Amino acid sequence: MPDLPQHKPVLAGTAYSGISGAGIRLEALPEGHLLHVLGAIEPPALAAELAKAGLANSSIRKAGFRQWFVAGDAPLSPAGLQALTAALAGKAFVMDQSHGRVRIGVSGRASRLLLSNGTAIDLDPAVFAEGSSAMTMVGHISVQIVRTGDDSFELTVLRSFAESLWDELRHMAASAEKDSA
Repeated sequence: MPDLPQHKPVLAGTAYSGISGAGIRLEALPEGHLLHVLGAIEPPALAAELAKAGLANSSIRKAGFRQWFVAGDAPLSPAGLQALTAALAGKAFVMDQSHGRVRIGVSGRASRLLLSNGTAIDLDPAVFAEGSSAMTMVGHISVQIVRTGDDSFELTVLRSFAESLWDELRHMAASAEKDSA
């Protein structure tokens, strides 16, 4: 019997903690589930359907006009995906992106400085509040940035670019730590 491909987290076991007082931390987040939802459904109605499907702990992030990413740490079973797809029939389409995207956490006092080295988004909390999200470029790589806390962000990137983005973030972290010292 031929060997079958096995799922292996692309950034498994990687983490970066800064060496200076900037306290920058990079971490590969669990490869749970990431769903792309397209349709004229608003976040409160989508959240209600997610709760019915057992995904109440998932977060909803705007990904464009009438587009949402639903992200969570727990893997989604095929039955759970079918139940959500059926519940949203006629309101929205659901595409499982879990296999094709990776989430990276960026946190620490200098996290905004780190990200400002690679993107043109204004990450000031008055402009980009907690829960805000935007599709942008970090260097040459397309990512979605979500503010998850005062000094914490989550970046979602295509799996094939995850290692390249990770390396870029590590270099940017070293620069941000030097600048904030």
